[in-house]
Amino acid sequence: MVGQRFITLLDNHPWFEVVTVAASPRSAGKTYEEAVGGRWKMDTPMPEAVKKLIVLNVNEVEKVASTVDFVFSAVDMTKDEIRAIEEEYAKTETPVVSNNSAHRWTPDVPMVVPEINPEHFEVIAAQKERLGTKRGFIAVKPNCSIQSYAPCLAAWKEFGPKELVVTTYQAISGAGKTFRDWPEMVENIIPYIGGEEEKSEQEPLRVLGKVENGQIVKAELPKITCQCIRVPVLNGHTAAVFINFEKKPTKEQLIQALRDFKGFPQEAELPSAPKQFIQYLEEDNRPQVKLDVDYEHGMGVSIGRLREDSMYDFKFIGLSHNTVRGAAGGAVLCAETLKAKGFITKK
Repeated sequence: MVGQRFITLLDNHPWFEVVTVAASPRSAGKTYEEAVGGRWKMDTPMPEAVKKLIVLNVNEVEKVASTVDFVFSAVDMTKDEIRAIEEEYAKTETPVVSNNSAHRWTPDVPMVVPEINPEHFEVIAAQKERLGTKRGFIAVKPNCSIQSYAPCLAAWKEFGPKELVVTTYQAISGAGKTFRDWPEMVENIIPYIGGEEEKSEQEPLRVLGKVENGQIVKAELPKITCQCIRVPVLNGHTAAVFINFEKKPTKEQLIQALRDFKGFPQEAELPSAPKQFIQYLEEDNRPQVKLDVDYEHGMGVSIGRLREDSMYDFKFIGLSHNTVRGAAGGAVLCAETLKAKGFITKK
């Protein structure tokens, strides 16, 4: 599903053109249209430009890499296999912008939300030294679920976020499913998503960390505990968050900080960047998936219900689009940032 979202978002992109698609050997040799068959899950039709592309074997690294300037990676393999094949591509001097989780904790691989920590791309120099490359490297984006609350932590950095209790309500597209092929999710919730709690607790700390001696050192604070629940929603991850601060901001200060927050993508006016990264909604019943998931074409984050709490300083609700901002769109924005900063060029 993330691969399909990449195809959709890159259709008519002003900077990037899809010239090659690669997948498992069982799909190789077919046209993209044949390989996907009846499994196209996007709301919009398959772009004409990719329908007749012949799918290459992703394991034929040299052949695939020779056709492109860089690759987006969203493959269904074991983590060890993903780590190996992404490094293989990087060693052909082909940058890899990955949606996969396999390299998120490799010390010299930047894991970036472009508005929050683009300076982590500095670590690429150390990675190139390790890989023995001049041009090739790997960069990754973080887990989709953290996009609904981690941007707030960056916006509120001056107030010292120190403790979070988070519950995420995650859409079925995060599992690559629709209601048609997962009927068990209709009128149901599942109170467990494998691996998600650890990612949701630890990955924000790496995003908020710093580069030291050629590697990313994660932040010590805030301490985060999280539960992750699968809910009967197609697109959009919602988070209910309780938060304590080292300083004591007012509600008005917190809302203004969200509205004022911007980063390199906004300053550089990158093609996929939301003009307003975080919107704060005043209505008591917002954000809602049906009303707000496509805010800024799915690249923005919606926050609401910020209020004082009897046990914590504040609580709030966050919402982000899991396959756009949280997955393919986040990776496309990473690639745009890398191009704008000179890391991705024509071969």
